[in-house]
Amino acid sequence: MSFAKPCTALLSALMLSFAVAAPAVAQQKSVAVTAIVEHPALDSVRDGVKEGLAAAGFEEGKNLKWQYQSAQGNTGTAAQIARKFIGDRPDVIVAIATPSAQAVAAATKEIPLVYTAVTDPMAAQLVPSMAASGTNVTGVSDVLELDKQIALMKQVVPAAKRVGVVYNPGEANSVVVVKALREALPKQGMTLVEAAAPRTVDVGSAARSLIGKVDLFYTSTDNNVVSAYESLVKVGNDAKIPMIAADTDSVKRGAVAALGVDYRKLGVQTGAMVARILKGEKPGVIASETSTKLELFVNPGAAEKQGVKLSEAVLKSASQIIK
Repeated sequence: MSFAKPCTALLSALMLSFAVAAPAVAQQKSVAVTAIVEHPALDSVRDGVKEGLAAAGFEEGKNLKWQYQSAQGNTGTAAQIARKFIGDRPDVIVAIATPSAQAVAAATKEIPLVYTAVTDPMAAQLVPSMAASGTNVTGVSDVLELDKQIALMKQVVPAAKRVGVVYNPGEANSVVVVKALREALPKQGMTLVEAAAPRTVDVGSAARSLIGKVDLFYTSTDNNVVSAYESLVKVGNDAKIPMIAADTDSVKRGAVAALGVDYRKLGVQTGAMVARILKGEKPGVIASETSTKLELFVNPGAAEKQGVKLSEAVLKSASQIIK
């Protein structure tokens, strides 16, 4: 009888300790991030997602389990990563760029999927519209208004009539942009000249095939092209063909100018959306978003190498001048 009270007290103490520890375990969340390839723009998105999550109170090593894998440009690998992540059962999967988002969407209808850096999520069959999908998918698009892109082309190369585009015909977001350019450019008295680059190693040769046929190169956020951007820049420099980009990071790598989204900020925006899901919201009730803030980056040194001079008006309107 003399041991009854101490045993009861010990049991109560143990139960209390478990009760205190339980909420800490319950608060642990997991986010799995996959990207089709690693290049500056997509890396900025990834880093921005982590920044956005931290701003919302989710930090790796504290209350967040974070894992990241790149498919290194291989769609088969993207599908393998999707299957692995689904087996891990994270709270949210973040898919950066169209091929990775498509791989995850095809593999699960249950785990919340947040896509990001996808130009046309409807054409990619991720969501039926930009409104709340009612499914496990939502996300942030990096779509750009082509009218503004064409206006920039005219500002940089006023006499341009033929616009050259190197793209991967197997990448949905690139196909969407090329189709839109085919329709939009003739309305501005311009034509589109295309060259296919199904693989990263094809980018340089595809660009060389356009020498003498185009007045400028326009590069979208095609992942093959952006991954091998230096090979395209070499062609532009050697042949004196000015390069206009949709990705501001490409200006640092040799494009003359780009009017595009800040991919770090796009990632932060995505991270905030992921945090909403981690806090209990369903992805199906969250409408897809776009980035409305565009920034103009210019590179006068690249302009000189590619045979054009940037006007004072363009230089004054630039958010950043790369030197």
